[in-house]
Amino acid sequence: MDDSYAGRRHRVTAAPRPDADPSPAAASRRAAAQLQDCLRDHFGPGRMPRTGITMGSGLSGLAARIENPIQIAYSDLEGWPVPTVRGHSGHVVAGELGGVPVMGFSGRVHLYEGGDPPRVGFYVRVAGMTGVSTLVISNAAGAINDGFAPGELMLLRDHINLTGTNPLAGPARPREPRFPDMTAAYDQDLRDVFRECAAELGTTLHEGVYAAVHGPSYETPAEIRMLRTLGADAVGMSTVPEVIVARATGIRCAAVSCLTNHAAGITGEPLSHQEVIQVGRQCEVALGDLVALAVGRLSEPPFYGG
Repeated sequence: MDDSYAGRRHRVTAAPRPDADPSPAAASRRAAAQLQDCLRDHFGPGRMPRTGITMGSGLSGLAARIENPIQIAYSDLEGWPVPTVRGHSGHVVAGELGGVPVMGFSGRVHLYEGGDPPRVGFYVRVAGMTGVSTLVISNAAGAINDGFAPGELMLLRDHINLTGTNPLAGPARPREPRFPDMTAAYDQDLRDVFRECAAELGTTLHEGVYAAVHGPSYETPAEIRMLRTLGADAVGMSTVPEVIVARATGIRCAAVSCLTNHAAGITGEPLSHQEVIQVGRQCEVALGDLVALAVGRLSEPPFYGG
């Protein structure tokens, strides 16, 4: 992360006891306690962030919008998976966006990086334990819909999980539903706010269905034709596992894709991660303006503390 906007680095010094419970659930509780201590030191006990913002490929510049920030490395928090992909710095950036306390996640891990699927949703559970009740997720995606173009934004209305796994698979967790409902995975009220904000800003904001695949290889033209038939408007390698965990833990979600490229076979040109990062950076201003305005609205009832 660029030190010009990273803010004060907050070093976490507490280490787990040798006899600490090694289970993922226990590790997430300990990480939440560590993070909560950092947040209380920074904000004070009465102003803890209720809104989390996930920043993905080429979109980490959104962290520059966060005022008076502190930076906490994922590696300093117990059990927190550290991303290995370029464009994912691996820090919590906590501060204010338009005067509203927020917690930003600069970088995420993906299923294709290996490890157990639940690790992808680790940060979501930890955020919920610290008091986050609304999560705004950004990602980079390939446009399948012929009416969408690179550099534009898409608000997720629904998704298709084609990752071949689910982050909730395994032993049931206490206080989480075994079979969470996904009928309204992307909160209707939050989507209304984002549409209204986009209209105020004059920003093109498509709405559509996001197909999540495992990766890391990009899709083939035949796979894109299949996804189009299934009703997908865009495709990517993230977001859906996090949304599933968020819904299981009672966190409201909104998600916006930066359409960084046409999906495979549409233009005949090869795809590259460098292109994804470059176009993602071009999206940063529009996406940053949209998220900043929306977060201000989400700080009001019925969202804040909901």
